Amino acid sequence: MNKGGSRRDFLKTGAAGVVLAGGGAAAMGQENGASAANPASESPVTAETLRSAQAVFDVRYTDAEREMIAEGIEEWIDRMSRFRRVEKPNELAPACSFDPRLGHVDYPPQDNRVVRSGQDAGRLPSRDTDIAFAPVWRLSQWIESGRLSSRRLTDIYLDRIDRFGGQLQCFVTVTPEIARAQAERADREIAAGQYRGALHGIPYGMKDIIDIADIPSTWGATPYRDRVATETAFIADRLRDAGAVLLGKTTNGAIAYGDIWFDGVTKNPWNLEEGSSGSSAGSASSTSAGLVAFSIGTETLGSIVSPSNRCGTTGLRPTFGRVSRHGAMALCWSLDKIGPITRSVEDTALVLEALNAFDRQDSGAIEMGLSVDFTRDVRGMRVGYSPAWFEQGSDADRATLQAARDAGVELVEISLPDLPYDALLAVVEAESAAAFEELTLTDQDDDLRWQAPWAWPNTWRQARFISAIDLINVDRFRRQVMREMHTAFEGLDAMIGPNFAGAMLTITNYTGHPQLAIKSGFNQLASRAAFDVEVEDTQTLHRVPQTTSLWAPLFQEGNLLALGREIENRLGVADIRPPLFS
Repeated sequence: MNKGGSRRDFLKTGAAGVVLAGGGAAAMGQENGASAANPASESPVTAETLRSAQAVFDVRYTDAEREMIAEGIEEWIDRMSRFRRVEKPNELAPACSFDPRLGHVDYPPQDNRVVRSGQDAGRLPSRDTDIAFAPVWRLSQWIESGRLSSRRLTDIYLDRIDRFGGQLQCFVTVTPEIARAQAERADREIAAGQYRGALHGIPYGMKDIIDIADIPSTWGATPYRDRVATETAFIADRLRDAGAVLLGKTTNGAIAYGDIWFDGVTKNPWNLEEGSSGSSAGSASSTSAGLVAFSIGTETLGSIVSPSNRCGTTGLRPTFGRVSRHGAMALCWSLDKIGPITRSVEDTALVLEALNAFDRQDSGAIEMGLSVDFTRDVRGMRVGYSPAWFEQGSDADRATLQAARDAGVELVEISLPDLPYDALLAVVEAESAAAFEELTLTDQDDDLRWQAPWAWPNTWRQARFISAIDLINVDRFRRQVMREMHTAFEGLDAMIGPNFAGAMLTITNYTGHPQLAIKSGFNQLASRAAFDVEVEDTQTLHRVPQTTSLWAPLFQEGNLLALGREIENRLGVADIRPPLFS
């Protein structure tokens, strides 16, 4: 999830926290002395109780109808109260699993093939700082050729974490012993001719909601701050097998929402007076500041895209089901996704190549190959856009559209149906409330640092009053939106627009389509007080970055990445660094 300030802000920033209605009369009455185990025991539901409840559920019944409901509702409440006592661990997924594929559509298989651009990494810089900010595609060439050792690169990042990590509040756990041991192993293997691929010897940060055995995984929340993982997530094993080096666990907003965690607020490296957004807060912050080569983020509803926009990183949210979530904290089973946060478009493909694999342990997993070709000519690609999105967008957004036009793509005007897309928010609010029901019913939600009307504690309390009928109908509406987006993508290779334009972030998270946020320029000026550093380029000093997004049909990440890299090269802003950390 992401952090926002109001319902209206949600559709602009990707934040969650609007009011739900759910749960029924069984959820009412703790203030009247009812216990979590049997909320009706001291507060019997009468026809008058139901009269008062009608406004919450927006229904109208007659006196006779309310009397009839009251006759049998105590039994229903008791049944559900007893059910609450059944243990439901976080990893227990619902029996009904979301699948973004439409039954009548043929999704052709893909080869497992990532063709790199072939660009030469050039000479190894003499300054450690320049090495630290190099993209993965350069670092991997230097390591493979022996010009740079994994141990040296790991020590560069560990030193930068030691110097800057506290200032940015972007790491919750650092693992220097593990990192150095993995780096030395990588160096031995590469020297012996056992090169594993592009991530071999590359140090990275893992978002703290993803488990690695025997390492704390706190979920950013006070109730779990002493939690230590007992198993290792599927993707952590994949990264280890690819030879990547674990530097530690990056911070995330408490229970995957925002940038406020139990011990601080993760900062934007471009402006320390503001947070990094979230919930992949530490992943974006550390990548932007050159404390890691890449990082792993997760997104339910904006948590890769939003911090990438704030910190100026490249964020890829893959197609739902492509990357296993086994071993990651479940927030919303039908929406959660895992993806890379990097400093260049090509890097995202190299990381996704390692993550992409079918895993039966994930109830939402889909077996699909990954085909990416960075030598592909993007001329002639058909790219959809809405002129209204860019009229309301920034100069950086419009520069991105022009870069696509200059690359020779065919821009096709599109329009999406005017539908109540915010109704979809009920899904994440209800699922997350179910996943963390215990916090609500035991009042442990009071221990979370962020307490506001749109923060998790209040959202989950409101979620107890959702109508199951409304929720099912929202799910039916979700399928309608999936069909609408399939129609919108017909004949198109991609779409382009501001990150949050036209409710596209909300829509495509619910339909499962991939989104790539690329650094596109700079907008508002940061406060001079945010930088206690002398630099020659004062314009760079005060600028803060932003990203612009591309979307593609399901499983067509290759379209996003080929076009995104071409646009990135034309914009020429990806390598600009936050001055304080350069």
